[in-house]
Amino acid sequence: MSETVRVLISEEEVEARIQEIADQINRDYAGREIHMICVLKGGVFFMCELAKKIKVPVSLDFMSVSSYGDDTKSSGVVKIVKDLDQPLEGKEVLVVEDIIDSGRTLSYLLNILKNRNPHSVHLCTLLDKPERRVADVKVDYCCFDIPDEFVVGYGLDYAQKYRNLPYIGVVELGAD
Repeated sequence: MSETVRVLISEEEVEARIQEIADQINRDYAGREIHMICVLKGGVFFMCELAKKIKVPVSLDFMSVSSYGDDTKSSGVVKIVKDLDQPLEGKEVLVVEDIIDSGRTLSYLLNILKNRNPHSVHLCTLLDKPERRVADVKVDYCCFDIPDEFVVGYGLDYAQKYRNLPYIGVVELGAD
């Protein structure tokens, strides 16, 4: 089976929207420091671009999580594969995600982080599929709401391919 990638959101649109979100974050966090937490692997491209555009002081940390359940959907129960390197107590935390789908895993993860006593926890995502949401997750900063299609690029992958695309594309599978 072959696949092609159709452009959904151009590189220019992605870059412009990240700047708009960074500008909003700069206003909202004026005079404070942000502790950005990236959910690996997909979120790293977005977080790096976003962090470069944020003018208030930032520190970065990374988490890797996996969901239990069958292969087709997450149960929302999270196994922390790589935990944070720094404590969160008293910090202004901004969780940075590549995409929010059902919200199950992220809802569970946010509860874990809130129990570590940060001053605040907010959520920033590059992409959101609100029509697929089954868990209550408050998205504070969102670059794009997208339709329920399988997307790649800007950190998102299909079989570990296409993460490095500078735009958001839709994978279209074809018969060989």
